[in-house]
Amino acid sequence: MGGLAATGCGQWRRAVTGWDVVLAVVAGFLVVLAALLAGMDAALSRVSRVRVEELVREQRRGARQLQTVVADPPRYLNLLLLLRIAGELAATVAVAAVFLDLRPVRWQALLLAAGVMTLVSYVVVGVAPRTIGQQQAPRVALRAAGITMALTRVLGPLARLLIVVGNALTPGKGFREGPFASEAELRDLVDLAEERQVIEHDERQMIHSVFELGDTLVRGVMVPRTDMVFIERDKTVRQALALALRSGFSRIPVVGENVDDVIGIVYLKDLVRRSQEPRYIDGRDVVEEIMRSPSFVPESKPVDELLKEMQAQQIHMAIVIDEYGGTAGLVTIEDILEEIVGEIADEYDQETPPVEQVDECTTRVTARFPVDEVAAMYDVELDSDDVETVGGLLASALGRVPIPGATVTLRGLTFTAESATGRRNQIGTVLITRPMTPDEARDEARDQISDGAPDRVRGQEPTGAPVGAVPAENRLGEPVRERAV
Repeated sequence: MGGLAATGCGQWRRAVTGWDVVLAVVAGFLVVLAALLAGMDAALSRVSRVRVEELVREQRRGARQLQTVVADPPRYLNLLLLLRIAGELAATVAVAAVFLDLRPVRWQALLLAAGVMTLVSYVVVGVAPRTIGQQQAPRVALRAAGITMALTRVLGPLARLLIVVGNALTPGKGFREGPFASEAELRDLVDLAEERQVIEHDERQMIHSVFELGDTLVRGVMVPRTDMVFIERDKTVRQALALALRSGFSRIPVVGENVDDVIGIVYLKDLVRRSQEPRYIDGRDVVEEIMRSPSFVPESKPVDELLKEMQAQQIHMAIVIDEYGGTAGLVTIEDILEEIVGEIADEYDQETPPVEQVDECTTRVTARFPVDEVAAMYDVELDSDDVETVGGLLASALGRVPIPGATVTLRGLTFTAESATGRRNQIGTVLITRPMTPDEARDEARDQISDGAPDRVRGQEPTGAPVGAVPAENRLGEPVRERAV
């Protein structure tokens, strides 16, 4: 190495050599590489599949690769974890070699190396890149997807081999994709907790709803434009109060020229307060004078982000805007919370049950019932790329606005528009009828035969027999004699 140099404390250390500089540079490079891998891992784990599908529709560069990675996260994220650990360990070894070369006391050199790399790994690798990866998840994930796929093609078998070796050395069955933390693993733990009765079924559903909240967009929870109750800007306070009392809503959007021109939101409390003022004159006070400024959100916004914004801004209602700038609907905090805890109804709500079993083959659902849930109920595939609700599916199949009695058959299921509701007379409920199975048909035929067949097989007159038949017992319970007619 080099010569010895004296320190101010009387201790001796070796002079810095070119090899020490090389090791320090290599360690710095490995730390930066590990930081990049940590950021990529955080971004790919954070980005939702719904957002990835939007990026694919927008034809963003790298969106197809990102869709492939998100479809099979363990295969790609396990390799990133392996490379990050390897980079941090290699950097620690390089730093330890430098300190061993500089410090004559071996334990001091190792202690310094451990302390320095712990701080560097925690801050540079653990905090900074993960924060950036989660805050800018879509942007980072788009750039990381291609690199991740390329690394997996080359080094992917190595990660799988190490998982196999680890499972072989571990007692028990092991995990095929590795025991690394992920959303899927957390979901499995929640299901296991329910099976062991650690949590209740409702608590399990609530936890799963929290996981799904980040993948849900505003358009999935909003009240659609056709169901909105609104009031014109030139209506009086008295008229607004009457509308609020009839509809049961405490917040009503105020529109200008049409429903796409939402200029404010009027609150029931403001209406009552104005009506109680001494200077209140019904004929002159209009809604526009007391309305509040509206908040607008795009329909593609994730619900969890919207909930945070509404909490921070202390607002309970927002107007949802579609991609063309028109009004798509409105969303409230109650709508978001219902995604977690289920339906929230008050004393004035008279909601129609979303699903009602009419008979063995017929089910009544609301027009806004999701098509995906219908497909899951009957285990069929319904072409619902352009629609999300049963009412939309019926209209798409008919090619026109459905009216009561309109019928269409898809994948063996018969959809019948049953009732019209609302001021636009839109379809409110739909009957879904599936064909009977052969066993059900035989059972029904057997029941009809048994209902209409005579009881002579038991040596008795049939119940409800034609004229001339006499019941086997009289009203006093005594047997009576049969007589011929």
